[in-house]
Amino acid sequence: MLRKCAVLPAFFSFLIIVSLSSFRASAQSATDQVTTTKTLHVAGLREQVTVRRDERGIPYIEAKNDDDLYFAQGYVTASDRLWQMDLFRRNARGELAEIFGSSVLEEDKRHRTFGFAHVVEEEAAQAAPQVKAVLTAYANGVNAYIASLDAKSWPPEFQLLQYKPRPWTPADSLIIVKNFFEALSTSWRLDLMREGLADLPAAKREAMLPETSTLDVLVVGHDNVKKASINTGNRIDLKASNALLREVGIDAEVEARSLARIGLYSDNLAASNNWVVSGKHTASGKPLLANDPHLAASAPPIWYMIHLRAPSMRVAGVTAAGLPGIVIGHNDHIAWGFTNVGADVQDVYLEKFDPQNPKRYLTPAGWRDAEIRHEEIKVRKGFTDSATDTVALDVTVTRHGPIILEKEGRRYALRWTALDPQLHRASVNQSLNSARNWKEFKAALQSYPGPIQNMVYADEKGHIGYYAAGKVPIRKSGDGSLPYDGSTDAGEWTTYIPFDKLPHLYDPRAGIIVTANQRIVGQNYPYFLTHSWAQPYRARRILDLLQQKPKLTAKDIRAIQGDTYTRAGETFARASAKTLSGQLSSPGDEQLRQTLAAFEKWDGRLSADSTVGPIAGQMRIAFRTRIINAAIGEERARTFGWANFDLTLDWIITAQPADWLPKEFKSYAELLRACYADGRQALTKSLGADESRWTWGNMAKARFPHPLAGVPLVGLQFAIQPFPQSGTGVLLGASVNVGSAVSMHFIADPGDWDETQQGITLGESGIPTSPHWVDQLPDWRAVTPPAFPFTEAAIAKATRGILILEPVK
Repeated sequence: MLRKCAVLPAFFSFLIIVSLSSFRASAQSATDQVTTTKTLHVAGLREQVTVRRDERGIPYIEAKNDDDLYFAQGYVTASDRLWQMDLFRRNARGELAEIFGSSVLEEDKRHRTFGFAHVVEEEAAQAAPQVKAVLTAYANGVNAYIASLDAKSWPPEFQLLQYKPRPWTPADSLIIVKNFFEALSTSWRLDLMREGLADLPAAKREAMLPETSTLDVLVVGHDNVKKASINTGNRIDLKASNALLREVGIDAEVEARSLARIGLYSDNLAASNNWVVSGKHTASGKPLLANDPHLAASAPPIWYMIHLRAPSMRVAGVTAAGLPGIVIGHNDHIAWGFTNVGADVQDVYLEKFDPQNPKRYLTPAGWRDAEIRHEEIKVRKGFTDSATDTVALDVTVTRHGPIILEKEGRRYALRWTALDPQLHRASVNQSLNSARNWKEFKAALQSYPGPIQNMVYADEKGHIGYYAAGKVPIRKSGDGSLPYDGSTDAGEWTTYIPFDKLPHLYDPRAGIIVTANQRIVGQNYPYFLTHSWAQPYRARRILDLLQQKPKLTAKDIRAIQGDTYTRAGETFARASAKTLSGQLSSPGDEQLRQTLAAFEKWDGRLSADSTVGPIAGQMRIAFRTRIINAAIGEERARTFGWANFDLTLDWIITAQPADWLPKEFKSYAELLRACYADGRQALTKSLGADESRWTWGNMAKARFPHPLAGVPLVGLQFAIQPFPQSGTGVLLGASVNVGSAVSMHFIADPGDWDETQQGITLGESGIPTSPHWVDQLPDWRAVTPPAFPFTEAAIAKATRGILILEPVK
């Protein structure tokens, strides 16, 4: 991005002066830790608001009415994360090039094509009065903080990039939800990938795209019904398909860059663990609820911790900067946590445009003119030149949605729940944050506006529950697994799964509910959610560990969140050792012999100091690559992605079927020898020839990138040095602890809310000079989230500074 901008040597003195001038917070900033009470007069408040800060800089806001509560939340959040808030809205609105230049232009074009900005303006306009009041109060608070800043007190990113943020609006808060939609519900590329595998024999195709496993941990239903296979036909134009898939691959790369920059990238939509156990499984006799969302590591982190109190509610937890209320957390009565369902809420339609008039397309009723939406994108001229050029973009929109892919005359439109302002009427977390029981929790979820989530629940009376909340379409025919012919009505969405028919569970007899993006419903569930579930490894491991001890404590829950065992890794290592052990005869095999001996003894744990993990991981990567290349060809392999394919890989390495063996090898032993050589070569290239450095922590380092960290000299203030991590997200089949993608730890204790533990990756502040920039990192690395005080007495004891916000009279 900016590191690629041409920066002339003559400008370096300017940049150094800017970077070395320390960020001086204004007297109106709420970020500084203080030891005495401070008072600020802020226009826009109705009554006095008290903001306490603890040793982690977490704000505890107490207001006498809801308007002031959300006003203060906006004010305080902006004081900690203003540039991140601006980055979030610019990303979704397609306005990054205005500050970063042409290197991000394709990202802006992609988001302008979606049209998120237009969608949220409609959502804001039609919001209910109560929702508008919350969004407006929050925006007013953000803007009051912006108005308090002067040239010396702007966060450093604004100073370096030489711009100021425009005022915050209610729609800006709504558009942040669209970032989450993009990260957690983008599945349309899989439809085209599946279509590209249509020529494979049915058995091979099903093995490439597995859906079920004996490891699955179902939450609702059972598997006594055989679902029909995806009917893909048998003939395709392979050359045209591969050309189309190359475009799909480019789109995936653009999306990954965009989401990683804001801390929201999640591999294959797999993001998070949560579980809840009833009192019969705990030492306290009360439920325990756990949640650790998995999203891309970033600086500052995606989550922001906060406590909110007004006469209508008391609630604490995390939110994203720019979102009012609490996203994941608890109040006086209930606690809740999220993981992604990954439901298929996107369909693509191959539209037939008129060759004589490319602005009209065919529908069942005849030709129809497409909507042409004109967009103008501002593109910064250079790092030291904030002037902009304008790039025009025309977006074609059909009855199904915008054209998001074009190649050799084939034009695909996207229908997506996120793009329907009538479907997602503006909503906030207020009703969820104030819910007191299961009934009110369910009522709140009916207006939940985000991508469908697995929500676990626990309350002070000992009840536990689960609900998959969100909008999932029902199609007229098929299930959207393949592109539809847009000129027909075959792929029309007739309605959505009724709320009371969405998967849910209340006080199950087993007393345990686990979700980790795995398949949550049995084959007897009557509605279609998706074919593409995350690997079941994490969910199975969590359940196994929960069942090992009759009475669980918060310490046990922390240990599970930190667990680094990889079932897929151990399976591969054991099978490799079994296959190769009898094949070693030459003196040159001593090195391999030692590796196989280590494989046999390995416990499957990926601690940072593991020396088995790196070679096992690189061998499995090589094995996977060779198997897929042989099965579908190298061209298609480049864009192949299916989360559950690791299950097939487990089966292949264990059963070693002849029809999966690449033809250049005579046996699996010969294949594994080649993979061993590949693995050593990869490690030598990445870590060097010194094998003492071949540890898991050196191979899989945790990195927390900031968008400006790579800028010469001035970016150093944002840089966080990479460090060894434990656990894995995808490399060897996910462990419970997925390493740097663990964005937050949360353990709720309804028996004593003051014993609830919660922590984020780095810190509350987005200002590198703040003491709260990275102060939470040691606890995150150790998986020891501190207690998050909740009661009035506990908060008073934890308070390190008080800020009184007074209205201007």
